[in-house]
Amino acid sequence: MSDHSEAAAPVRRRLSADERRRQLVAIGLAKIVETPIQDLSMDDIATEAGISRGLLFHYFPTKTDFYLACIAAAGRRMLRTTAPDEDLPGEQQVEMTTRLMVEQIERRRDFYLALVHGHGVADPRVSEVMDSVRQGSTDRVVAALGVPARQHDVVRAWWAYTEDRALSWSAVPTGERPVPLSGLVAECVAALHALLALSS
Repeated sequence: MSDHSEAAAPVRRRLSADERRRQLVAIGLAKIVETPIQDLSMDDIATEAGISRGLLFHYFPTKTDFYLACIAAAGRRMLRTTAPDEDLPGEQQVEMTTRLMVEQIERRRDFYLALVHGHGVADPRVSEVMDSVRQGSTDRVVAALGVPARQHDVVRAWWAYTEDRALSWSAVPTGERPVPLSGLVAECVAALHALLALSS
């Protein structure tokens, strides 16, 4: 009987430092989608992870450090989920990554605004996360269309325009939007080509 009980007991595996950091970031990322950073409870994060508050601060010395690790993870996830199919022709890749970005902003509008505006955290590293997302998105378009180096800044500026269009569009109730998703994507892609033609 005791042998059976011992065999059935769950085996708790000690997490490595990297595994623990990933676990904490995953918990934090899930929470800050809905919770402003100033309202984020580090005690709740520690409790959910099954560790003490003190141990959490061993991995992330300050609340800001923890928040920055979470939004950096969010930035990486954003780039993964907006990646186009690289087997498609370049034009279709641009259309696909634009559509995926608009859809992502629509799904997580408040969270995206928090990323863009820093969620009340005055730290230059917050803007670095969004810069990395915009640069990664820019690099995809540049590669897909073979845009020359002198026009890379045009593509980057276009992404800022596309983000703004997506944020404005997603703020309007679904039945009242001036154009459907496909129309918005088509307009944004057309604007890209117009900008590239004007700057060529």
